[in-house]
Amino acid sequence: MSRSQVVVIGSGQAGFEAAVSLRGHGFDGTISVIGDESGVPYQRPPLSKAYLHCEPDRDSLALRPASYFAEHNIELRCGKPVVRLHRSDRKVELVDGSTVEYDHLILATGARNRRLSLPGADAAGVHYLRTATEAENLTAQMKSCSSLVVIGAGFIGLEVAAAARKNGLTVTVVEAMARPMARALTETTSRFFSDLHTTHGVDLRLSTGIERILVADGHARGVVTTDGTTISADAVVVGIGVVPNVELAEHAGLEVANGIVVDAYLRTSDARISAIGDCAAFPSVHGDALVRLESVQNAVDQARCVAAQLTGADAVYHSVPWFWSEQYEAKLQIAGLTTGTDTSVVRGATSDGAFSVFCFRQGRLLGVESVNKPRDHMAARKMLACGMRLSPEQAADQSFDLKSAITLHNSRTEASTESRSSLSSVG
Repeated sequence: MSRSQVVVIGSGQAGFEAAVSLRGHGFDGTISVIGDESGVPYQRPPLSKAYLHCEPDRDSLALRPASYFAEHNIELRCGKPVVRLHRSDRKVELVDGSTVEYDHLILATGARNRRLSLPGADAAGVHYLRTATEAENLTAQMKSCSSLVVIGAGFIGLEVAAAARKNGLTVTVVEAMARPMARALTETTSRFFSDLHTTHGVDLRLSTGIERILVADGHARGVVTTDGTTISADAVVVGIGVVPNVELAEHAGLEVANGIVVDAYLRTSDARISAIGDCAAFPSVHGDALVRLESVQNAVDQARCVAAQLTGADAVYHSVPWFWSEQYEAKLQIAGLTTGTDTSVVRGATSDGAFSVFCFRQGRLLGVESVNKPRDHMAARKMLACGMRLSPEQAADQSFDLKSAITLHNSRTEASTESRSSLSSVG
């Protein structure tokens, strides 16, 4: 695909990586990256971690300086979002009425915060965390207050809680489910993080809903829970998940189902349009149905896959999903997708603060949750990528050398491939 026009809608990690990878693969056509936020593309993971501990510095988040895009002939059109796709004319319309034509369109529209729909939710002092501006507002608020209520004990909510405790704030986390990060983690790992936050002084209220936000003089002053309890605080942070940005695709007649539906090549129902990152629902070899993932790894790998396709490769997306979170002294790393786990075994001891949970379904390894066990995490990614068989008994046995088993599996696979190749040539 030479001397043509690729338009990328979305200037987050996926959109940025798509543009950079196209140039890296030798694409010599025009690349336009159009984003809602002004400025250069930036990293989001630090926003709920280190960025809350220091003086906010937007430049430190930049994925590349502005000069990089000019030097690589990548046009940034940020701060003027796309409002409509014109598929028949192959062009996109921006909010200012201007249009940009494309030969191939990459939708990297990401996701947005799920908003709280309760009395008082629009008051000052109610914070969300997805953009740099939101992180800067929250950081400023945390410097001037002494207490915080976090609604939602997912990854973002607990990372904010950890940052707030490190900053000396009194923190209460309210979660509707019976344990933290319940949708993503096994009970073993979930309970470990529950105990970790409690040990660090977080008041963790589980199986508890929110009835309304307390408001005084237009500012949030805490919450009232569904059991009638009042929890006072100087500010409130809402972390109840995200919603994929599918409206442009949906209005353009593309298939949508909890994300923009794509095939194994990340193409939508229109072959000239791809979708990648948080907004894309794709068939994963590591899952049973369409999957939509919210991770930097997924965004980067999908962007590289599409870039390879547009420059001549026959690339199917099959990367192993992995995720991570940092809370206090614990680094959580997850490899694979563990939905549908029927057996889980622990390797190591949770009491040591360093362990892994290997998750199986019908004897097949689905994924691994590792806390302060980076070697287990890397081994898990390699096992899932190469399809190595591992039994629950082997996983639980710490004397079983995972690295050696992977090496042996790969050697046997290579030998088998060479043998089949030799037989084929003889035939």
